[in-house]
Amino acid sequence: MHPGEHARRHPDKPAVVMADGGQTTTYRQLDERSNQGAQLFRSLGLAAGESIAFCLENHPRFFELCWAAQRSGLIYTPISSRLTPDEVAYIVGDCGARAFLTSAALGELADGLAGRLPGVKHHLVLDEARRGWTSWEEATAAQPATPIADEVEGADMLYSSGTTGRPKGVVVRGAGAPFGTTPPLLALMGVLYGCDESSVYLSPAPLYHAAPLRFNLAMQRIGATCVVMEHFDALRALELIEAHRVTHGQWVPTMFVRMLKLPEAERVRFDVSSLRCAIHAAAPCPIPVKEQMIEWWGPVIHEYYAGTEGNGFTAIDSETWLRKKGSVGRPLRGEVHVLGEHGEELPAGETGTVYFGGGESFEYHNDPEKTAASRTASGWSTLGDVGYLDDEGFLFLTDRKAYMIISGGVNIYPQEAENVLVTHPRVADVAVFGVPNEEFGEEVKAAVQLLDPDEAGPELAEELLAWCRERLAHVKCPRSIDFERELPRHPTGKLYKRLLRDRYWKGHESRIV
Repeated sequence: MHPGEHARRHPDKPAVVMADGGQTTTYRQLDERSNQGAQLFRSLGLAAGESIAFCLENHPRFFELCWAAQRSGLIYTPISSRLTPDEVAYIVGDCGARAFLTSAALGELADGLAGRLPGVKHHLVLDEARRGWTSWEEATAAQPATPIADEVEGADMLYSSGTTGRPKGVVVRGAGAPFGTTPPLLALMGVLYGCDESSVYLSPAPLYHAAPLRFNLAMQRIGATCVVMEHFDALRALELIEAHRVTHGQWVPTMFVRMLKLPEAERVRFDVSSLRCAIHAAAPCPIPVKEQMIEWWGPVIHEYYAGTEGNGFTAIDSETWLRKKGSVGRPLRGEVHVLGEHGEELPAGETGTVYFGGGESFEYHNDPEKTAASRTASGWSTLGDVGYLDDEGFLFLTDRKAYMIISGGVNIYPQEAENVLVTHPRVADVAVFGVPNEEFGEEVKAAVQLLDPDEAGPELAEELLAWCRERLAHVKCPRSIDFERELPRHPTGKLYKRLLRDRYWKGHESRIV
């Protein structure tokens, strides 16, 4: 299953539609251009199993590059276009890329990388010529649009977001298989989400992130149409659902929050009845937010819990979630175990570190210590999340282990307070974390982004604290609130909480006061 099959059967069907730019790539174009890209890679001496990297915005030719690498057996690393030249240079060097591609829109980044990619033999740029760089369009135009003789599947190697320390590449299986081999995700999408070639998939997130990348590629394997947003905008997303009769889409909870906080008259005027499946993941979704989404869009909301590592997968649909509010479901691949501080398996209802067993294996590139630290002696592996299982085997996540606050010997998971505060009508986004306290070691602090930043002040801070105390035990509530004009949140929904927390820990050599 790959775009070449659909190019033969439906050559003029749109494979990719850019939401704002309007550029449409048909399956014939996607197949021919990715063949030319694969031919170019071989002409540059890039053999199956070797690595390339690219740093692009949500670009009309993004998937042309992916499929060129995928069908030539390369290991490819898409890199966030929001990173600095230092961060990009580290990833390109760490992944061992022999070729690096970027776009004219990221020319400032390209300038900052000059002389800093010693392992890269081939520098290519999209859209316009650049001194010292080869034009991707010109180079591929000179290549035949036929498949290379030695087509095999490649694989992505994606890097963690680097919320703690240097990011690490995640090595997963799949490279070297015959081209067209069905990946595990594809089987899940058909059975679980009802995806087929009639599907229209709305992709509102950056394509270099694991879920948007892999879900779009899977949709293209089955011949669906992908509508790609250059940037997420709540109102524009609703317009696109109506205009393209979108059937499937993938979201993160912050997108739900932003759509729900649109004026009601604006958000209810759009016809979203075409939606058959709205998938969300990447971050926990507050219960009131999900309740409102199900009430608005109907029982089409599906949640899953998984990671770039691909070591496990849980899922839950709307009907089951309404019975098990807050759960991320039961495992569809492998099994879930919750372990205590000493590695003991905990009974139902007790909170500990979540491990997957029986799933796909992975390793962290160039970091055997981190790989080993993610596993138990029995081979179970963790993403570092904390949660518990109920007596029916449903998993409930409580937080990331690294974000736990210890105040006066009490373990506090900030997600609970975040879920409460974000439902306040004036709040756009919130982060809760621990800050130094001489008596208790840490105390709970909230950083809040308002819908209207001009409303920030002591009175509203006190109102938000009271809102939280009415709904949570006081020990779990922030003792103070600081207002931020914008929280450092990645477009994929991940919050860079460390950037906020580190401000308050300056001058402290450790987190123990």
